[in-house]
Amino acid sequence: MKIKTSAKINLALDVTGRLDNGYHLIESVFQTVGIYDEVEVELSDSGISISCELPEDFAKADPIPCDERNIAYKAAKLFCETAGIAADCRIHIKKGIPSQAGMGGGSTDAAAVLHCLNVLTGERFSASELAAMGKKLGADVPFFFTGGTACVGGIGEEIAPLPDCSGRILVIAKGTEGVSTGEAYARIDALEKPLHPDTPGLVNALKNAPDEAHRFFGNLFEQAVQLDEVFALKREMLAMGAASAVMTGSGSAVFGLFSDREAAGKCAAKLREQDYFAQVCETVSEAFINA
Repeated sequence: MKIKTSAKINLALDVTGRLDNGYHLIESVFQTVGIYDEVEVELSDSGISISCELPEDFAKADPIPCDERNIAYKAAKLFCETAGIAADCRIHIKKGIPSQAGMGGGSTDAAAVLHCLNVLTGERFSASELAAMGKKLGADVPFFFTGGTACVGGIGEEIAPLPDCSGRILVIAKGTEGVSTGEAYARIDALEKPLHPDTPGLVNALKNAPDEAHRFFGNLFEQAVQLDEVFALKREMLAMGAASAVMTGSGSAVFGLFSDREAAGKCAAKLREQDYFAQVCETVSEAFINA
């Protein structure tokens, strides 16, 4: 079975607290976008194997483990253990989503593997059961079984769908700078008097005035990680006509919202000339599509 599985961005991302176990509580709006990894899963009789196909520019900056350390491998192992079946499958991932970007590239691959194995073995589990399984792998994994636009809380497991926001034109770009998720959260903890994004305002706008929603886009992590490339990308996108430009996740990709595809294309082309990864895409209503 072969499917395309989407990236996500955070239209808003705030950190509202920290639990005793060290996990942080978030208040966010997630959105699936039309940049995809292609995931192929085949049942076999020789254990779990995984292979990865990366564009040359990804391979230079973002090494991805193609062994038991890969979250997609862990997803296959967890599914088979939960289902009580032999852990035998081959996984091939063709990357289109940059890693270390705050776009959920690993999490969406894990969700895709769970989805494919569920279909291939006779749909043993409901979507909510797959999401619960995904939570054991990573906080972002459950969202991909919902997709579209959603308000996300807790440590990522509280997911409430919002009105469809598909078809919005974006430029998504990324440089080579970045920080680990752990380091980013440590920097969040060290912030004094941070400026929090108005996530409730965004949720209200998406429900009642979607054309004004971009006014509420924001990400607390921008203040924490302070990456020069992020600020440079934001400036360039806004100068090229973006209505809003915001970093996604804990970094380091930036998305800009554009009103027309021509302006977005010009912006992406200019950013690629400066050696950034840059792609025009749209917001989409679901994570998985047929390859």
